[in-house]
Amino acid sequence: MFTGIVTDIGEIVSLTPTAQGQLHRLRIACRYDRATIADGASIACNGVCLTVVASGVEGSKTWFDVDAAAETLALTTAKHWKVGTRLNLERALKIGDELGGHIVAGHADGIATIVSREDLPDMARFELRTTRELARFIATKGSITLDGVSLTINTVADVTFSVLIIPHTLTVTTIGGWKAVSEVNIEVDLMARYAARLTEMK
Repeated sequence: MFTGIVTDIGEIVSLTPTAQGQLHRLRIACRYDRATIADGASIACNGVCLTVVASGVEGSKTWFDVDAAAETLALTTAKHWKVGTRLNLERALKIGDELGGHIVAGHADGIATIVSREDLPDMARFELRTTRELARFIATKGSITLDGVSLTINTVADVTFSVLIIPHTLTVTTIGGWKAVSEVNIEVDLMARYAARLTEMK
């Protein structure tokens, strides 16, 4: 489990397609302490929970390897990742950690497309569009995870919604680089998903 509070920005330094392109082995450079990364650990990369299969240090940077499987490549923006892509990173939640965002599984539900970006004094407003299937879980003032970042939904209109990003978030995540037509990973709020399922079963 995660909270949607980004703790580092990593960068893909190598990408090797394997299994006839159905699997991508990624090496991601980061600032985490190598001693704290164990094989088998979960790290959310742009909101996608991936399992560490190796790690080490090269120069002044720690690196870790993960595999992005066929389903991940099909359903998320991982299909577009390449060497040089910057990723929002979050380590798995430990019992007793502060829940600063909201409960995030790291299982991206799909992709949202950025419709527009409006730069305001010290903030930025983004309007995004997603599928009708996911839009039913999105509500004004509710929580949503975009590229691994826990955000509050500002407005909703059919399959589009907007978020306002404060200066700190623009600085410590990759959101500052978002632009219109870009795609981002979306994970809807777990509570909204369970509430909808309970309603359907009545």
